Amino acid sequence: MRDDDDVKITEYTAPAGGWGSMKGMAKILPKEGLGPETLDTLRRQNKPGGVMCVSCAWGKPAKPHIAEFCENGAKATAWELSSLRVTPDFFAKHSVTELEAWPDHDLEQAGRLTHPMRYDRATDRYVAVSWDEAFAAIGAKLKSCDPTKVVLYASGRASLETSFMYSLFGRMWGQQNLPDSSNMCHETTSVGLKSAIGSPVATIQMEDYDKCDAIFSFGQNVGTNSPRMLHNLQACAKRGVEIVTFNPLRERGWERFASPQNPAQMLTGSSTDISSQYHQVKAGGDIAALTGICKLVIEEDDRAVAKGTKRILDHHFIEQHTTRFEDFANYCRNAAWSDILRDSGLTRDAIEQSARVYMKAERVIAVYGMGITQHRYGIDALHMIVNLLLLRGNIGREGAGPGPVRGHSNVQGQRTVGITEKTELAPVERLKELFEFEPPTEDGWDTVEACRQIIAGTAQGFVQLGGNFLRATPEHARMKQAWAKLPITVHIATKLNKSHLVPGEESYILPCLGRLETDMQRGGRQAVSMEDSFSHIYGSVGKATPAADTLLSEPAIVAGIAKAVLPPNPNVPWDEWVGDYGLVRNAIENVYPDKFANFNERLFEPGGFWKGNPAAHRKWETESGKAEFNVPRAMDASGITPAEGRMRLITLRSNDQFNTTIYGYDDRFRGISGTRMVAMMNKADIAKLGLSDGQTIALESDAEDGVDRVVEGLRVVEYNIPEGCIGGYYPELNYLIPLEHHALESHVPAGKSVPVRVRVQDATLGA
Repeated sequence: MRDDDDVKITEYTAPAGGWGSMKGMAKILPKEGLGPETLDTLRRQNKPGGVMCVSCAWGKPAKPHIAEFCENGAKATAWELSSLRVTPDFFAKHSVTELEAWPDHDLEQAGRLTHPMRYDRATDRYVAVSWDEAFAAIGAKLKSCDPTKVVLYASGRASLETSFMYSLFGRMWGQQNLPDSSNMCHETTSVGLKSAIGSPVATIQMEDYDKCDAIFSFGQNVGTNSPRMLHNLQACAKRGVEIVTFNPLRERGWERFASPQNPAQMLTGSSTDISSQYHQVKAGGDIAALTGICKLVIEEDDRAVAKGTKRILDHHFIEQHTTRFEDFANYCRNAAWSDILRDSGLTRDAIEQSARVYMKAERVIAVYGMGITQHRYGIDALHMIVNLLLLRGNIGREGAGPGPVRGHSNVQGQRTVGITEKTELAPVERLKELFEFEPPTEDGWDTVEACRQIIAGTAQGFVQLGGNFLRATPEHARMKQAWAKLPITVHIATKLNKSHLVPGEESYILPCLGRLETDMQRGGRQAVSMEDSFSHIYGSVGKATPAADTLLSEPAIVAGIAKAVLPPNPNVPWDEWVGDYGLVRNAIENVYPDKFANFNERLFEPGGFWKGNPAAHRKWETESGKAEFNVPRAMDASGITPAEGRMRLITLRSNDQFNTTIYGYDDRFRGISGTRMVAMMNKADIAKLGLSDGQTIALESDAEDGVDRVVEGLRVVEYNIPEGCIGGYYPELNYLIPLEHHALESHVPAGKSVPVRVRVQDATLGA
């Protein structure tokens, strides 16, 4: 939160990219005290043989641009390579109680962590310890715990090598409590795509954007979450590809883009229009909108059959490759337009325009983000996207298919190498054979279950491989209270964050090297690897000077903890693996031979090597052996029962943040600067509730579960958002999300449609 004098609410009229992007990058370099070495890192970023960005999971082309990084990627690089340091002296000056009150931005802005630290309750300060002391104490404490009651969380930034070692450690210890970032965002994809087409990931490749003739986008903010994707979209728009966007807010990246690498656009101020249609569906309205489109497509095909004219549907594909089509078709035929329009918030004309594009196009890509996955019926919304694609055979051929746009740079890859709580997704028999131990077969805890166990007081410890779990999860007030009672908390991190400042009974911060830094081990300079949203795997070699010579690499820290907890196993040579990550890759290849054949030899293949995807070849690894049409359980994905005064909160990221990392207070595209404590509201709702633009309000949870959840001090901002919806920033508004308000099956917190009420002082409006 900033001083009110710093707050500016204006209309931003420039395109995504352009000079605004250049200025955004220029601000952060001096802020972090950076010089030529950072520019060299950016020069090598996302290029073959270079270093892979620590931000999003968008693909890295075989033939990169001169500058293959975006504004947010540059911010992430500068943030990690900061010249500022958080040393033992810093902790001596500031108590944990004091630091816990600091804003998220200020904590990370303080700089890079340099020494392993242990919390001293007597002084309320973190104090330095040696690595040997830290590992010995952590090992002793963890060995006193029931391993099935300790959480081993993994942030999506950790490399394939580290993630494999971490998951192996967990299973050798006898547990599978391995939640990760995916549990909070794209687990809906992993569950929903798997059940519908037999693959939990995108079927498309980056090259498919060169071959499609229509793109449908749902619930994704390209300009902030995956800006390099704008180059692909710009190329599509220029060659006449119809881009139809569904999103509650008009996000600038889906409107227009000026490439910073296009001299003509930079000199003239011109830009490229991205979306040919933009439909502001209300939060949770995508199922209804897609039902309307599918209804129109199916009914047009029915008319073609009656007239004996050319069919609209790909009936050969449907008959050969799918099941349950008639159930879905009848659902669409019987759907009432009154329900479709009510729940989507769109006009019939808007839906008809979209359907015409789909029926005309030969090759359609459907992209989506957390505006689909983070709803109560997120699985159903995702299934509707798949249903749409199946109608005309738009899966398993060039230029067509589903393309989930994931967040963290290796969040998909972690699941590939064993970060999962589900036994069915882990190669337990192969692990048993290769490493000669008995892997657990009982499923572990995902994020929601881990939170339940922490709140219940059952959990006995929490180890955090990166990330900011306490800040990122829902039910924040209850979680914070219970977190402090954990017998042990361990944080592997590069920078300080809120999770570190609610220490358990014993608490340690273990500072690690960043991906961008030189990692020298006994075998020389090391490379790590990660997997992008297209299932391509890349090597990454950091060359920047480490923030401190006291840092250990993530693999070394994982190995240090594992050796302190587990008895020796000659089949798992932790020290040898730390000395040469190529040996870890050999182990990964042995466990997953079909996906990682010749792993080390292909590590630096331009554009990455593709691990393969059966659904891309129309091989459906589903229960039926075919791609499955699914009838949605609800027309409204939110699962929120309408009530007078009840509104839907959409939690959002600003243009100046990446997940819980807050780079600054300038949400440039939305015209909001100097504060994150805002409630973006429709003009009609502001008038209906008797409010005024700029007024300070509170939001309270309206979950009807007897738990009080309130966030005060929010400034009303009149904004172009559907009536009945409110936009506000994550993670500040996580306080309002009940733990049990999550997607069915996938358990992803439903942060894109949270039931809330507006409160002015002590009066609740609409009650």
